[in-house]
Amino acid sequence: MRLNRSIRKRFRVSNKVKKVASKDRFRLSISRSLKNISAQIIDDNKNITLVSASSIEKDVKHNKKVNKTDLSRIVAEKLAKKAQEKKITKIFLDRGTYKYHGRIKAFAETLRKNGMEF
Repeated sequence: MRLNRSIRKRFRVSNKVKKVASKDRFRLSISRSLKNISAQIIDDNKNITLVSASSIEKDVKHNKKVNKTDLSRIVAEKLAKKAQEKKITKIFLDRGTYKYHGRIKAFAETLRKNGMEF
């Protein structure tokens, strides 16, 4: 079975992150579409999602006049707040097939400002 280029790229990035992952750091997986962005912090040792946030949630979705970059900043602040409640501060960024540019970069910088280390 032959995989297309984007699936190969996603596997390549995720596997590099999983190889260097340790027990004190978790993986932050980001996915975005044309209108929305979502992220989740995953424990790869136990294969469970610890914390997640999305722009589809009700309290984030009520902001109607917000552009997509600002929306990703709002979701990042929400995710950082949830992670700090569970005492998660050290993570690895798994950007998937997306370049570290635009909404992904704004998301990561907002997480760093709110106390996350990666």
